[in-house]
Amino acid sequence: MKTRDILITVLVMAIWGFNFSMIKLGVNDVDPLLVAASRFLFATFPIIFFIRKPNVPWRYLLGYGIVFGTGIWGMASTSITFGLSSGMAAVLLQIDVITTVFVGVWLYKETISSRMLSGILIACVGIIVSIIYTNGNVSLAGTAFILVSAMCWPIAGVIMKQSGCKSPFAFNVWGMLFAPVPLVALSILINGFDVLEITYQHWNSNTWISVLFQAYPTTVFGYWVWNKMILQYPMSQLAPLTLLTTVFALLSGYILFGESLSNAQWISCSAFLIGIALVIIKPKNKAVNLTQPIKSPH
Repeated sequence: MKTRDILITVLVMAIWGFNFSMIKLGVNDVDPLLVAASRFLFATFPIIFFIRKPNVPWRYLLGYGIVFGTGIWGMASTSITFGLSSGMAAVLLQIDVITTVFVGVWLYKETISSRMLSGILIACVGIIVSIIYTNGNVSLAGTAFILVSAMCWPIAGVIMKQSGCKSPFAFNVWGMLFAPVPLVALSILINGFDVLEITYQHWNSNTWISVLFQAYPTTVFGYWVWNKMILQYPMSQLAPLTLLTTVFALLSGYILFGESLSNAQWISCSAFLIGIALVIIKPKNKAVNLTQPIKSPH
C-alpha cells in the first residue's frame, strides 16, 4: 500500500474506534435505538440525493437496512446501555470475524484451515476470560446484545453479496434509507410512545455530538474511504488494519470515560485479538476468501 493510503486508512480506523465512545456519549441520556435511528437519518440525507441508486432489487436494500441498522448498530448501541464499556464493545464486536467464517462454511462451502481453527479457539478462550474477570466493564445483557450484533455482520455481507452490487458505497447509502424506521418502531414497541417525548426532553449537546459524529465522520467519510481502498487493494492487506479499531476504541474509552481493563482482561483481550489476527491475516502464498465485501468494525 502507498504510504498516503496507509495513513488515511489508519485515520479511518481511529475514527471508527473513537466512534464507540461517541455511541456511549449519546446513549447515556437517550434511548440507544433512537440514537442509532438518528445516526442513519443524518447519514442518509442529504447525501442520498447525490448518489445514484444501485441497480439491485429493492428487497436487498430493505433487508440490508434492517440488518445493518437494527441488527448491527442498534444492538451494539444497546449493549453499551446495558453495561458494556465502549472499549469492550469494540473488542467483542470482533467476534463477527468468527461468525463470518462459519457463515462462509455453511453457505459457500468454504473450509477452515488449521491456522484459522487455532485462531478461533484462542479468540474464544480470550472472550470467556474477559467476561469472567470483568472489573465492571462487562455485563451478561451487554454481551448478549453485542453477540447479536456480531452475528448480524455476516448476514449483512451475504445480502450485499447476493445482490450482485458492484458499488458497495452506493448500496450502503441506499440501504441506510431503510434503517431509521425499524429502529424507531422497535424502540416504541419496547418502551411505548412516551419514549419519543422523553428523548425530546433529554436530547442535549452530547446527543448531537454523538449522532453527528456517527453519521458523518464514521459512516459517510469512513465508508467512502474504506470502499475506495477495497477497490485498490486486496482485503488481505486491509483486514489486519481493522484490528487497530479496537486499540483506538480502548484508548478513547480510557481518555473520555476513564474505562480500564483488569489485568486478566489485558492478557485475554490480547489473546483474543491474536486469535482474530490468525483468522483474517493472509498466510503466505495463500489466498483469502472473505464473504463480507465491505466488512468494517465501526
